[in-house]
This record gives sequence, structure tokens and C-alpha cells, in this order.
Amino acid sequence: MNRQNTAGLDAANLDWGKISELRKAAFAATQAGEFDQAEKKWSALIEQLPETAAVWSNRGNVRVRRNDLEGAIADYDQAITLAPGEPDPYLNRGALREAMGEWEDAIADYNQVLQIDPDDPAAYNNRGNAEAGLGEWDLAVADYQAAITLQPSFSLAYGNYALALYEIGETQKSLQIMKSLVRKYPSFVDMRAALTAALWETGQRGEAESNWVAVVGLDTRYKDLNWVKNVRRWPPKMVTALEHFLTL
Repeated sequence: MNRQNTAGLDAANLDWGKISELRKAAFAATQAGEFDQAEKKWSALIEQLPETAAVWSNRGNVRVRRNDLEGAIADYDQAITLAPGEPDPYLNRGALREAMGEWEDAIADYNQVLQIDPDDPAAYNNRGNAEAGLGEWDLAVADYQAAITLQPSFSLAYGNYALALYEIGETQKSLQIMKSLVRKYPSFVDMRAALTAALWETGQRGEAESNWVAVVGLDTRYKDLNWVKNVRRWPPKMVTALEHFLTL
């Protein structure tokens, strides 16, 4: 009996009703933030469907949330081995590598996504983030612009675009985008904080202070320059602008 026929028999012997319920439970636990339980459910699914790439990738996502980064990378690697033509495992692995500061490896993963799907806005946005990590701000601007061209409603990419424009000295264009985003999304705290800093630097002190009141009400982490620089990873010029605001 050949391997294909054996695989067919294995599939026929599976309890697909049970697998469907297990899949629902895995997604429900993941969405509820019950990551220990979610990992158990995804692991049980892997036992049933070891050749299904999406199951490995989903467990990888849960392992990221549990801070098991090595385990997550291993799961993404396996998903890619099983389905090298699927973009999601590359995107997920790239995002994790980016979070770990492995910029070149992250870019390589995003490049793979874009080879598979040249119109993936998330891959352009994320590659821009990794390029920003390398200080390649002109490349980052181009990728953010590609992301918002493909998906004009991609507010996070627009925000990244505005920050990168500020870094390369296109202050007025950056301010224009920030103001537009804050008008459209009043609770977009990252942009409101950036707008505060940029307004302060351009001498618009009253408007800056008004925006800052809203920022503090939404997210006090923006008072912490270390967090802004190393966790949120604002561009250097924007960090400096916020520092000027906070120290005066």
C-alpha cells in the first residue's frame, strides 16, 4: 500500500466531529486569553492533525503569548516545512523575530510573505517596522506607504508612516497625518502622544498640552521614555521631542 493510500485511511479513521469541537475549544480558549488551556487544545489537535500547518502556527501564536519564544519559533518552523507556500507562518515568525530584535531575519520572513502575496499590507507594515529597527528610515517610509496604498483603512500603518516621516524631516506632512488620524480616531493614543510631542517642538504649546491630557487619560505608559523608546520603539527624533515636552 502506498503512502497516499495510507494517509487516506488515516483520515477516514479520524473522528471529525471531535476534531471540530476541539478546534472550537482551542480558538475559544485563545480568544479568552486562557493560554495554558489553549496550548493544550492545540497540542491535542496536533496529535490528530500532525500534517496540518495551520494548527502548528496557531499553537505558535499561543506560545508567544505564554512567552515560550523558542517553542513558538519551532512551531512556526514546522508550519513552514508543512506548507512552504502559505504566508501566515512566515508573517507570524517574522513578527516574533521582530519583537526579539532580529531585524534581518524578520525582514527575510516578510520578504517570503511578499513573494507569496505581493499585496499583503501587513507584511509591508511589519517589514517597515523591522527596517526602522535597523535605522533604515527611507525604506521604512516606502513600506508604510505601500501598506496604506494597499489598505487605506490601515490606521496603524498610517501612524507608523507619520512617525517615520517625522524622523526623516518631513515634519509638516507628518503633523498633517497625525492630526487627521486623531480626528478620525480620538482614542488612537499613540498618535495623540506623538502629536503632543510634535506640536510642542513646533511651538504649538497650548494644543500640545491639550492633547497630552487625553493621552494620560488613555495610557500612562507614554510618561515613561524608556518604554516609548525600547518597547513601543518610536523613532529617535520623536522620542527626543517627547522628552523635551516631559522635562519642561
